[in-house]
Amino acid sequence: MAILDKSSIEYQRGMGNWKAWGDDVAPIFVAAEEWRRNLSGVRLPWLCWNVQDDWCFLQQQLVESVGWTPVVGFDPRVGPPAKTTKNALVIDFNRHFGLPVLYPHFPLEFAFLFSERLAFWHSDLLVRLDKLEQVARVFEDLPQGSMAAVSSIGLRNMFDFTKQRYWELIGCTTRDASRSQYDNGCGWWLNFYDHVNRAINASDKDLRRYYWDHGTGALYWSRRHGGKVKKLREAEFSAGHFSQIKFNGYKRVSPNNEFRELSQDLTANFQLRRCAAKMGLLDLIGPE
Repeated sequence: MAILDKSSIEYQRGMGNWKAWGDDVAPIFVAAEEWRRNLSGVRLPWLCWNVQDDWCFLQQQLVESVGWTPVVGFDPRVGPPAKTTKNALVIDFNRHFGLPVLYPHFPLEFAFLFSERLAFWHSDLLVRLDKLEQVARVFEDLPQGSMAAVSSIGLRNMFDFTKQRYWELIGCTTRDASRSQYDNGCGWWLNFYDHVNRAINASDKDLRRYYWDHGTGALYWSRRHGGKVKKLREAEFSAGHFSQIKFNGYKRVSPNNEFRELSQDLTANFQLRRCAAKMGLLDLIGPE
């Protein structure tokens, strides 16, 4: 196994990676007190992650259109959004850490510390407004202790539980679900088997055979700890997921590792106006 240099480890920590982070979660609990104060009085927060200003602004508009409050975090390499909607709240989730990169998975893992419920989605996802209205109602009606997430199970892994995961393409968690995941040593971060509370799963002698990616722990929580999940079908969102996964001819311009910059890949491969037109959202963008 290659030895990671310090720079690589810091990037992996910012991705939300238990193996790179270790067991000292006290600084996160301290930072989350600030996040909680920032969200005081916000009933329906929806996490939008700024990797490109115009994409983020359109997502904020969509969130406000369905009655939720955009909570805008950002990749520190990009910075806070240049423009925000009327009710949007910008939070520097990285202020206490100074990491070179920060993924939305980082605060999502600890949602129980700062919000009663928290919706989330990929920075490169657009959803038709009528569909988003339906999804927003599902999220708002989620009982405490449950979450909604996209099931990511390909045909090749249909019968192999260890290769399956829930996907953060779009979803919503509640405080009690997030807390249960944390207490049971699983959740959204990479390498959930290195979770600070991993001892609770010590009876599973093959824990490390599970997939390393984000959301594997969330699926483990539902399968092994009785977590309640409202499953969302990936096919209902794939048309608006402007990513390497769904589009032929996608060309990477940043590395396919912890140093990846989605901001570069997104703008190099997709023109926002065309994507918005495809999803019936040009009215939100306005004239050229």
